[in-house]
Amino acid sequence: MDEIKKALSEADPFASWWPFILAGVVFVIGTVRTYMGGQPCPNGNTIPDRVIVVTGAAGGIGREVCRELARRKAGCLVLACRDTEQGDALRELLRREAPDCTCEVQVLDLRSFDSVRRFVRQVQTLHPTVDALVNCAGVIFQPGGRTADGYEPHLQCNFLSHFLLTQLLRPQLLRSQHGGRVVNVSAHGYTAAKIADREDPLNVRQLATSGRDAFAHSKLAIVLASRVLARRLKAEGHQTTVNCCSPGLVRGTGHLRHSPIMKALFAKVLTFPWMWLFMKSPAQGAHTIVRLVTDPALASCNGDFFNDCERVEVSELAKDDELAERLYQASLSAVGLCETMAKEHTKGKKE
Repeated sequence: MDEIKKALSEADPFASWWPFILAGVVFVIGTVRTYMGGQPCPNGNTIPDRVIVVTGAAGGIGREVCRELARRKAGCLVLACRDTEQGDALRELLRREAPDCTCEVQVLDLRSFDSVRRFVRQVQTLHPTVDALVNCAGVIFQPGGRTADGYEPHLQCNFLSHFLLTQLLRPQLLRSQHGGRVVNVSAHGYTAAKIADREDPLNVRQLATSGRDAFAHSKLAIVLASRVLARRLKAEGHQTTVNCCSPGLVRGTGHLRHSPIMKALFAKVLTFPWMWLFMKSPAQGAHTIVRLVTDPALASCNGDFFNDCERVEVSELAKDDELAERLYQASLSAVGLCETMAKEHTKGKKE
């Protein structure tokens, strides 16, 4: 023992470079993770008494959005979930973390327009006013085929069903004393989208498309339609705003469960360290959404795109107003609405 103590006391830490190399590696890893995690939400505003609807609430980013909004004293969270068991588990968690926040679990299957309409009727019965709608749910690499309504799964789940949901909840959003807010979650991948035929902006006549291309197109459709709706609402003198955001590259959301690469165990093991290092956690992915819902400084922000909590420019294709109008009208037709019906529906229930 005495020999060991003597050796330690005489040891020269500068005799080896390993401590410095190790410290350097830890510093680089910490710096990369901090940078890739993005900017945290810059405001800490509370939102008491507000009613907020969140789709995709049961897991991933939506779950973290709900947790943060509950911490900020939201009055009522409507948890729109396809899996009610996961929704019930989240409700119990929120009851422990924020007992003053009321949480309701409602079934919403974005693969069905009928499910969207049933969900809206339930919300309208319970809540004459909705202060914010967060369209967070999404799919990627979904298996081929068509939904019951006849549409490509990415197009319907990521865009069309949320489009219908937003249109039907417009009267409730217009009644908000705080100015209703619609937050549509897109993705960086929208920049890779292509619309080969401007007469077919929804790509419904394409016979086949890859899951990646279908995902990108659905996210572009979100940006285009959001800009049109934002202009419509502003022109009609409404305070409801519509904005889009990208949560960034987020791990642990389950989105990649249908990816051909991630089905292999070897690929999962190989990519896990890189995902841990370069991708955000679901909580970090939620920051931009939370800011768009809660920040009073963004009350008049309308038709914009946000990334890492800051406003950014959209791609040239996303700025195409004529294409956006075509897509908006095609979307109304696809979900069984028309411009006149949407306006009359809003006027009829605004009072």
